Amino acid sequence: MSGFLDKAKKMAEDTMNTGKHKVEEVQVGREAHTLLRQLGTAYWREQRSGGSHEEVTRALAALDEHVAKHGDAALRG
Repeated sequence: MSGFLDKAKKMAEDTMNTGKHKVEEVQVGREAHTLLRQLGTAYWREQRSGGSHEEVTRALAALDEHVAKHGDAALRG
């Protein structure tokens, strides 16, 4: 009986870890999307409505930091 419970416990832990990993992937993707949107907005403002280049530089640096930490998989679509 304890063998069965050990297996069930292991399966539950594996499932929970898989779920946590998937949630983290979604959060990383959302962060990447937000950073890309901020970069695009900053660039558009710079080009069309007198926005500063510093805003573009900050947005690009934030995106670079995200990619360095998480990789660029979330940026590929």
